[in-house]
Amino acid sequence: MGDAGGPGPVAGAARAEPAGSALSVDVVGLLAQLARSFALLLPVYALGYLGLSFSWVLLALALLAWCRRSRGLKATRLCRALALLEDEERTVHLGVRACDLPAWVHFPDTERAEWLNKTVKHMWPFICQFIEKLFRETIEPAVRGANTHLSTFSFTRVDVGQQPLRINGVKVYTENVDKRQIILDLQISFVGNCEIDLEIKRYFCRAGVQSIQIHGTMRVILEPLIGDMPLVGALSIFFLRKPLLEINWTGLTNLLDIPGLNGLSDTIILDIISNYLVLPNRITVPLVSEVQIAQLRFPIPKGVLRVHFIEAQDLQGKDTYLKGLVKGKSDPYGVIRVGNQIFQSKVIKENLSPKWNEVYEALVYEHPGQELEIELFDEDPDKDDFLGSLVIDLTEVEKERLLDEWFTLDEVPRGKLHLKLEWLTLTPHAAHLDQVLTDIRADKDQANDGLSSSLLILYLDSARNLPSGKKINSNPNPLVQMSVGHKAQESKIRYKTNEPVWEENFTFFIHNPKRQDLEVEVKDEQHQCCLGNLKIPLSRLLASDDMTMNQRFQLSNSGPNSTLKMKVALRVLHLEKQDRSPDHQHSAQVKRPSVSKGGRKVSVRSQVSMSPGTGDSSPAPSTPVLGGGAKSSAEDRAQPAETSPQGPRDLGRSASSLHGGSTGSPSHVFIKEPTPSIASDISLPIATQELRQRLRQLENGTTLGQSPLGQIQLTIRHSSQRNKLVVVVHACRNLIAFSEDGSDPYVRMYLLPDKRRSGRRKTHVSKKTLNPVFDQSFEFSVSLPEVQRRTLDVAVKNSGGFLSKDKGLLGKVLVALASEELAKGWTQWYDLTEDGTRPHVVT
Repeated sequence: MGDAGGPGPVAGAARAEPAGSALSVDVVGLLAQLARSFALLLPVYALGYLGLSFSWVLLALALLAWCRRSRGLKATRLCRALALLEDEERTVHLGVRACDLPAWVHFPDTERAEWLNKTVKHMWPFICQFIEKLFRETIEPAVRGANTHLSTFSFTRVDVGQQPLRINGVKVYTENVDKRQIILDLQISFVGNCEIDLEIKRYFCRAGVQSIQIHGTMRVILEPLIGDMPLVGALSIFFLRKPLLEINWTGLTNLLDIPGLNGLSDTIILDIISNYLVLPNRITVPLVSEVQIAQLRFPIPKGVLRVHFIEAQDLQGKDTYLKGLVKGKSDPYGVIRVGNQIFQSKVIKENLSPKWNEVYEALVYEHPGQELEIELFDEDPDKDDFLGSLVIDLTEVEKERLLDEWFTLDEVPRGKLHLKLEWLTLTPHAAHLDQVLTDIRADKDQANDGLSSSLLILYLDSARNLPSGKKINSNPNPLVQMSVGHKAQESKIRYKTNEPVWEENFTFFIHNPKRQDLEVEVKDEQHQCCLGNLKIPLSRLLASDDMTMNQRFQLSNSGPNSTLKMKVALRVLHLEKQDRSPDHQHSAQVKRPSVSKGGRKVSVRSQVSMSPGTGDSSPAPSTPVLGGGAKSSAEDRAQPAETSPQGPRDLGRSASSLHGGSTGSPSHVFIKEPTPSIASDISLPIATQELRQRLRQLENGTTLGQSPLGQIQLTIRHSSQRNKLVVVVHACRNLIAFSEDGSDPYVRMYLLPDKRRSGRRKTHVSKKTLNPVFDQSFEFSVSLPEVQRRTLDVAVKNSGGFLSKDKGLLGKVLVALASEELAKGWTQWYDLTEDGTRPHVVT
């Protein structure tokens, strides 16, 4: 049996003599039980010791139950999706929801492709090998080289799972397509019990992904078709819109499954996917020489859709009082989608026949399959109510060129929406430019914002011989910032190289190319210093062949041989007028929903992500809306353009597409304002609208002084030795009161066009005063030649308390820094205005 000290006799003695069982105490288990008891009792003791309420314990328990319930629901959805993939027919008979059914059930032009699914299933083990190789040989070294803290990063396990990708339906386009291309739409679903684990040994950090669900429509384009093998020149792959994504995290990232954070984490990952795979971004795989597919790397949009979002009538009243006994009106707003671009109108309070008179412009890259989708909602403090939807085929809009109609809303008993839609063709010559500038009134004003006359398309290829930056003999982390007026975009970062290759596309909507310039700056992201810059007047493109420049540009303030290779093209936005007979009847094809859209009836408030340049952007000029200006009265213009505090909104690529067509790296700056319209008085940000309304209330029949919003005193100078712009905020005087106790002002500054969070400067908050004194100094790292091309955006805001409704704009000033006196500096009082324009300097 063994020695007396061995486990065998001890166990036998324990069975024979119960009294001796005390000798086999499980010390580890006892300590674990004591630790669990201590962990449970410590919060209760801490609450009692600190004199806090027992409600905190109940709140923690409720949060824990909420987390477990959320994870349970996610597991249920995963099991249901797996069941659908394993036995589709049986699951359908058990009563799967209509929104979970594959596309071929609802749409007759979408075909089943079981042969393709069988092929993918047979290839799946080899696809998994490729994915694992991609993670270990490409992604892992890239992450390690991105930062010294990640030098020990590694994937410990990469298992995509046994369940292959499934194609639920295939649609092949045969009409309205080029004869030298084949377009396919694949309805894909991937529900995988994958295991992807990673660790950073240096910090003993482990994390991973347990399962992933991805559902979306992937477009595959085979072009150009050629007469030699392999018959297809290239393969392009992209999503028409952001796919649906759901992730179950493990390890340290399990915290991302907490309600509130799970949607945020999924949205950030979706933005990363969008940066590579959502239209207009795409993956192009060449099958022949680079010369034949060069045009695919420089995609030009098929057209631009200008949406005049005018008014609605006979909407449903969703607001109720006295627990539903008294019916009220609604606070309607609209959400407009064109592909991956999303715009949101302002909210009209207490009105069943609202008039918005707003204008938006959206790029259309692939009109077969792209649609104009509009949904109306009633704004509520909790969940916004659905007021109707509308889907219009863009192919019909392209045929008609101009539509000005009332459309009946779907999925609701009543309601109509008045839209004016213009299809703008991109022309490579300037013959129609003068007429377009006259039509949008850009030939008389000096503004940089408003309706667009042209589109600037930029393909950023690569750079050569960049300087090392601040540290000698060290490679920089270069990125490129491009701006036209106040619209700015930036490229991805390329790490540790002085000859970066980007291969990225960008677009800018241009108001007047005769007066505007494209400014390009190459920066070192690590040291925040300039590696070179250049300035291209857009008038040069007007004189170029095909209004296109494709060359290596010499960089200024850089090395002697530093160049940047770009292809830049300008296209005039022309509305072609068709000759029609007087009795011509036209109507856009409105697509009726074939299945319930219950899954889509979610307000934009429940979505996340935004791009910079909207929340505090300088306003567009006040321009009448074409076709809608006569319908707005003074009473309509005085309607409050307010919006209640709300969560982040998924307008990300929308506003940037409108104000610059961003296709670069995504941003995660959250805003709480509607997408600014590019025409009419409503184009101003909502904070400016509220400030103007407050000014009208203060005026109330009297004449206000020269500075109705007060003044701010600033000292501005540039230090050439330190290469910094120094701004001293001294004080404000005669500010307006936000409440009976005055205001709680602070000052926020940006150096335009940079509106990133890292570029923001803020003073402290002065409580309950209309004449605050700050005397705070701020610095911006920027050279003197560069700062003279920039504008200082200074806004005085009211802070308010936590969750206070008294937050808002008190006044604004835009200071142009193109002055020869900047090196000496100056101290002046500036008049605050609603939008920062036309500042009056008070000496």
